[in-house]
Amino acid sequence: MTTAQSDPPARAARVVTDGLVERLTDGVIGGGRTACHSPFTGERLAELPEAAAEDVARAFALARAAQPAWAARDPRQRAAVLLRFHDLLLARQDEILDLVQMETGKARLHAHEEVQAVLVAARHYGRKAPAYLAPKRHTGVVPGLTRVRELRHPKGVIGHISPWNYPLELSAGDALPAFAAGNAVVMKPDTETALTALWARRLLIEAGLPAGLWQVVLGEGPVIGPEVIRHADYVTFTGSTRTGREVAQRAAARLIGASLELGGKNAMLVLDDADPDRAAEGAVRACFSSAGQLCVSVERLYVHEAVADAFLARFVERTRALRLGASLDYGTDLGSLTSQAQLDAVVRHVEDALVGGATLLAGGKPRPDLGPYFHEPTILEGVRPPMLVCEEETFGPVVSVYRVADEEEAIARANATPYGLNSSVWSGNARRARRVAARLRTGTVNINEGYAAAYGSAQSPMGGMGDSGLGRRHGAEGILKYTEAQTVAEQRLLPLAPSFGLDDRRYAALLNSSMKALKTLRFR
Repeated sequence: MTTAQSDPPARAARVVTDGLVERLTDGVIGGGRTACHSPFTGERLAELPEAAAEDVARAFALARAAQPAWAARDPRQRAAVLLRFHDLLLARQDEILDLVQMETGKARLHAHEEVQAVLVAARHYGRKAPAYLAPKRHTGVVPGLTRVRELRHPKGVIGHISPWNYPLELSAGDALPAFAAGNAVVMKPDTETALTALWARRLLIEAGLPAGLWQVVLGEGPVIGPEVIRHADYVTFTGSTRTGREVAQRAAARLIGASLELGGKNAMLVLDDADPDRAAEGAVRACFSSAGQLCVSVERLYVHEAVADAFLARFVERTRALRLGASLDYGTDLGSLTSQAQLDAVVRHVEDALVGGATLLAGGKPRPDLGPYFHEPTILEGVRPPMLVCEEETFGPVVSVYRVADEEEAIARANATPYGLNSSVWSGNARRARRVAARLRTGTVNINEGYAAAYGSAQSPMGGMGDSGLGRRHGAEGILKYTEAQTVAEQRLLPLAPSFGLDDRRYAALLNSSMKALKTLRFR
C-alpha cells in the first residue's frame, strides 16, 4: 500500500480561522464550550458553543417563532431557496471539501461524494417539492356528490440528530426536504464534525433561508439528544441500532413520529457469471470508501466458488495498491478513521478474527506513521461465528470473504442477519441479477455497483429493514414524512343519510345497490 502526504495542520490553520468559526457559530445557542478535532493529527480544530437543556428549549422556541411565516410561503418559493443553495454549493465546494476532510479524515474524492449527494437532493426537492406537496383530489364515497382533497401540512419543528461519518450529507441533505415541506429544524450534529453542518447552515441562509429556521445545538449526545426529542414534533436520527431504539422509545412515549437509519452488515454477492475484474474493482469502492465508515458500505462478500480465485486475486491486488494518506487534495484513495473509538473497534475485530483462525489476505494493521487513526484496508477469509467481525458491524475498512457453492446459498447467507440496509449483486445477466435482488431483504439493492447507484437516485426511497431502521429518505417518502396529511371532504346536494322520504330499510337497500353498481363500473 502506497502513501500520499500533505500538510493538513498548515492547511487547517489557513482554513479554520477564528473569523470563520465566529461567522459559523453566529446565532448558535450555548453558554458552555466544547471543541472539535482533526482525525489527521488529533489536534483541536476549533472551540464551539456547548448547549445545556435550557439552551435546547430556547432553540426550539426560536425555531417555532420562525416556522409559521415560512410555512405560509408558496412551496415554489421555498423550493427556490434549495435551488439557490444548489448553485452556491456547486460554486464553493472547495471550502466544504476542506472542512469535511479535516473533520472526518476521509479522502477528498469521498468527501466529494457528500457534495454530490447534497446537490442531487437540493435539485430534486427544489424541482419536485411543489408537486409532492400539492393538494390531491380523490374519489369520494359518492362519486360526483362527495369531493375529497388531501392536503399536506408541515409537522412544525423537526428534531434532527446527525452523525459524524457523513457530516454534510446527513445534516444538510436530510434538512432540505424538511425545509421544503415548510418546517423548521433544530439539529444536534456530532460535535467533532459540527463545522461542516454549521457551514451548510450559513450557506442555506445565504441562499434565502430565514436565519431562525435552522437552529443548531451542540453537546454530548446522551445529554442533548433526549432534550431534542423532548421538544420536537418529529425526529430524524442516523446512527447505531442501539441508540436508535432509545430514540424510538422516547419518540413513541410522546406519540411523535421518527425516521431512523441505523446499522448494517451489508453483503455483496458475486455470482458465477460475474466479470471477476469488474466485480473486484467495484468491491474496492463498496468496501473501502470513506474508510468503510459508511452505513451502506459492504462488510460481507459472498463469492461463487467458480470465480472466487480469479476475483480474490484481483481484489487483493487492487486493495494492496490503494494509496493511503492525509492529503487534502485529490489523489489519495483512503483516508483516516475518524476517532480512537473507531480505530479500537476495527483493531478488536481484526485481532479477534485472526486469533480465531481467520486468514489475512491484505492489510490488517493500524498505520500510526500516517496519523493517529489510520488503518490499512483489510481482507479476511475463513471468518466464522462467533468471531466479532462475522456478525457485528465493524464500520471500518474491513471485509470478510465467504465462498459459496451456488446462488441459493449466497442469498440465504446474505439474508441471515437482523440488519437490512443495503446489498449488492454482481452478474453478467441483468434479468438474473434483478431476480436475485428481489429476494434480498434490504432497503436498497445495487446491481453491478456497491451502493452509489441506489443511494444517488434521489427520486427513489432509501432506508433499512429490520434492525437497520424505520422510514425512508429521498423520493416522495423523504419529504412527506415531514408533513401531516389532512383529508377535507365536501358533501354536495344529498346528505349521507336517509332523505327524500326514504326510511332506514329503503336507504340501506339503496346503498347496497349503489355498492354493486360502483364495483361493476370499476370505481376505486
